[in-house]
Amino acid sequence: MNTELKEAMELLEKEKGISKESLIESIELSLMQACKTNFGKTENISIHVDPETCEFSVTAEKEVVETEDDIVDKTQQLTVAEARKTDPTAEAGDIITIDINSKSFGRIATQNAKNVILQRIREEERNVVFNQYNSKIRQVVSGVVSRQQGKSFSINLGKADALLSENEQVKSEKIAPTERIKVYVLDVKNNSKGPKILVSRTHPELVKKLFEEEVTEIREGIVEIKGISREPGSRTKMAVYSNNPDVDAVGACVGMNGSRVTAVVNELRGEKIDIIAWDENPAILIENALSPAKVVTVEANPEEHAAKVIVPDSQLSLAIGKEGQNARLAARLTGYKIDIKSETQARAAGDFDHMFQDDFDENGEYYEKSGEINGRDLIEDIEEETAADLSGLQNSEK
Repeated sequence: MNTELKEAMELLEKEKGISKESLIESIELSLMQACKTNFGKTENISIHVDPETCEFSVTAEKEVVETEDDIVDKTQQLTVAEARKTDPTAEAGDIITIDINSKSFGRIATQNAKNVILQRIREEERNVVFNQYNSKIRQVVSGVVSRQQGKSFSINLGKADALLSENEQVKSEKIAPTERIKVYVLDVKNNSKGPKILVSRTHPELVKKLFEEEVTEIREGIVEIKGISREPGSRTKMAVYSNNPDVDAVGACVGMNGSRVTAVVNELRGEKIDIIAWDENPAILIENALSPAKVVTVEANPEEHAAKVIVPDSQLSLAIGKEGQNARLAARLTGYKIDIKSETQARAAGDFDHMFQDDFDENGEYYEKSGEINGRDLIEDIEEETAADLSGLQNSEK
């Protein structure tokens, strides 16, 4: 029986992750419960389970009295004649330890002990699962869609099910049972029915963690993800920075022939991802964030976290994006309120001349202002009409 008990504990430890120490505690607790059910008291009873052999013993300390007439409590006293069966030298007044045969416990006591062990095993199993997934909060895990519960989905993660609520689903995604998806763990709560795991497909950190899985340079800390702005299912903008001048941060994230970014896009069901270079200069960062639109110039005000941007007339709709999405994501990514105008609009408002008036020194040479850039490689990338206007501006300053 001890061999079977040892094998059972080793199996539970291996398959359920429940420690042998915890199982031994549950056995001791169950035996104590059985003693209480059988005898009514346990003050004088001791339980010991050998962790190596799994042999267990139940003993009781009892006071030795002369005769049956002197016994007040049979659970704590016994006669000299009974005591000498265990200890031939026993005398009245001695305290001796006797063995209790657990096989003598009644059916009810045995059933109660069994229930205690099963309850403790279930509790420990829940704790093991809780601790396992609690350590995965703010991480990405892979699971299989098991069933739909109203507008929510249950995702089987292996040892537990997670809840993907309606609010954490990408509206454009169609999720079907049995398909495997990756989710971001938001929180893990412990309750009597087991851990409740809350996951998301919309969190911006999901994109970050997916890139960490794909890009070695990010995992090694060579490339940092400085910021992410996301509209789930549609588009994400991500700013990256390299701590090694020999490593191109954007190139590392894109991968050979776009392999790395494609893997993330596929996992996100075709969500577009713009990867841009991070820059401490807010104007340069804003220009990069408005990609793929080309920019003529940017004037950034760090104190007010506001920026004025001029783009070619042909690039205005691209810079703003469909329903303002490109400009909106760029603003979230940079933390700046961005006012975008076309060259024609800027001239009409008088902003164009104002933003360029200090870009040339007294000899007509271009210089870069702090927090301000010319995003079209200066005059050579500007359309012919704009180039002519700037040329006239240079001549007038001379």
